[in-house]
Amino acid sequence: MSMRRAFTLIELLVVIAIIAILMAILMPALARAREQGKRAACMNNLKQLTFAWLMYADENDSTLVNGATGYSNSKQAWGDHTNELAWVDGFHPDDYQAQKQDIQRGALFPYVKNDNLYQCPTGRRGQALTYSIMFSMNAVNHPWVQNVRGAHVRKLTEIKPNPALRLVFIDEGYMTPDAYAVWYSQECWFDNPPVRHGDGTTVSYADGRTEHWKWRGTDTIRHARDYENRGPDTAWQPQSEEGFKELYQMQRGCWGRLGYSPTH
Repeated sequence: MSMRRAFTLIELLVVIAIIAILMAILMPALARAREQGKRAACMNNLKQLTFAWLMYADENDSTLVNGATGYSNSKQAWGDHTNELAWVDGFHPDDYQAQKQDIQRGALFPYVKNDNLYQCPTGRRGQALTYSIMFSMNAVNHPWVQNVRGAHVRKLTEIKPNPALRLVFIDEGYMTPDAYAVWYSQECWFDNPPVRHGDGTTVSYADGRTEHWKWRGTDTIRHARDYENRGPDTAWQPQSEEGFKELYQMQRGCWGRLGYSPTH
C-alpha cells in the first residue's frame, strides 16, 4: 500500500509566514489605491459643484451664488445677503436628513441635482455636506476686506482676468457654518488647514479646475491633525518655511493677493 504524505507543521508555518509577508507588502499599496480613488471622486464632486456655481452666475447676470452656508436672506455686519438664497439653505450639523433638505433647498441644487456630490467619500460620517465655499466668493465680507477692491467679489466679472488663480470650493471634511475663513491682512491661519486625502486637501478654482494640494510643512500637517476636531485656531502661525508658503498659497487663492508684506 502506498503512503500519503501530509504537510508538516513546519511547512504550514512557512506558508502562513509567506502569506503574511505578501499581505504586509500588498496592503499599503491597496490602501493607497483606494485613497487615490476616493481623492479622484472628491475632485470630481468639486468639479461638478464648480460647474454648477459657474452656471448659476451665467444665468444671474454674473452674480455669484450666496456662498455663506445657512445664511439665506440674511444681513450681517460681515455680509449683506438680503434676498439671496444660500447655496446650502441651513446649518444642522447633527441632523443628517435636515442637511439633505438644506442642500435640496439651496440655490445650487437646481444646477446639480445630486445631493451625494456635496459630500467627500472620506468625509465625516453622518454629515451630508463636507465642502465649503471660500470667504471671498460672495460669502463672508469681513471688515478686513470691505474696502479692498477685488478681494471679496459678488460677480464673476470681478474675478477676471485671473479666474485660474482664485479658489471657490475647498474640502474641509466636515460641515461648517458660513464659509472657509483665511486672514487677508495677518500672517497666520484663521480656519485650520484641512488635512485630507494623504495630508493635503482638494480645491477648485473659478475657471473650473480642481487640484489636490499636498502639504509639505510638517508643522502644517501636525497642526491640522491636532485641531481637526477642535474648531479653528484663529491665530496659529506656521513654524517652517514650507508652512509659511502653504499659508501664502491659501491666502492668495482666497483673496487674490496678500494684504501684508510676507516675512518668509
